[in-house]
Amino acid sequence: MPTIGLTLSAEHDWTATPFRDDNAPMSHEDFDVAALARYLHLDPAQVTKLAERGHLPGRRIGGHWKFSSEEVHHWLEERLGAGGDAELAHVEAVLDALPGQPGQVEIAQLLSPEAIRLPLEARTRNSVITSIVDATMETGMLWDAGKMADAVKARENLHSTALENGVALLHPRRPLPHILGESLVAFGRTSSGIPFGSEKGVLTDLFFLICAVDDATHLQILARLSRLLTDRDFLPGLRAAQSPNEVIDHIAVTEQRLFAA
Repeated sequence: MPTIGLTLSAEHDWTATPFRDDNAPMSHEDFDVAALARYLHLDPAQVTKLAERGHLPGRRIGGHWKFSSEEVHHWLEERLGAGGDAELAHVEAVLDALPGQPGQVEIAQLLSPEAIRLPLEARTRNSVITSIVDATMETGMLWDAGKMADAVKARENLHSTALENGVALLHPRRPLPHILGESLVAFGRTSSGIPFGSEKGVLTDLFFLICAVDDATHLQILARLSRLLTDRDFLPGLRAAQSPNEVIDHIAVTEQRLFAA
C-alpha cells in the first residue's frame, strides 16, 4: 500500500504537540481507524500506533478511536512543509485522489491578473492582509473582504505562516465557501521585506493568499505551493517578474516542468 509520506519513519518529527482536546466536541465528519487509514493511505495498524503514541489528533470514545476531520486537516497542514519534494509528492498524490476531487490543482489556473499586486503597497502585517484581500475582491469571486481579512488575521495570530525563504502562505483557519464563488489564489510582492513573524526573523516579501471552498482543496493548493517552493528557480523568478502576467507565466512554466507526466 502506498503511503502519504507521513509514515512511522524516524526521519519525521512525530513528537510535535498533537491537536488533542479530550473535551472538544466531535465533528459530524469523524473518521474511525479504518476510514482514516484509507484516507491517508496507511495501514490501520499504523493509524492505531500513531494515535496511541499521541501523534495523530484522535481520542478514544467507548474504547474506539475517533478522529475529527477538521483536526486531521490541520494536522496535515502542519506537516506539509516538513518534508522534501519526494514526501510532498506523496502527500499531493494522495490529496489529488480523494473522493470528489477533480484531480491536480494548478496554481497558475487559480491565479488571475486582478488578484496579483506588484508591488503590494503594505508595510505591516495587517496592511499586507488587507491589501491582498482587496486585490482578491477584484476577481469577483470573493464577496466579503472584511470577513476574509478577519479570518486570515485570526489564523496569523495563532501562528505565523511566514517561512524562512521570505514567503508567507496566508489563509483562513477554515475554508469560507459561503463568501467564495470558487477556489482561487492571490499573490503580492512588497518592494522590500517586512517583519511578518518568521521563527528566525527573516523578512517576508512574497505573499500568497489561499482561498479554498473546502478543506481538501485547501490542502491540495498548500501541497502544490509547498512543492513549487522547493524548486531553486521558483522564488528568483517571482522576485524578477515585472507584471501579473509574468508571474502567472512563470508559475505555469514551473508547474509544467515539475509536474507534467
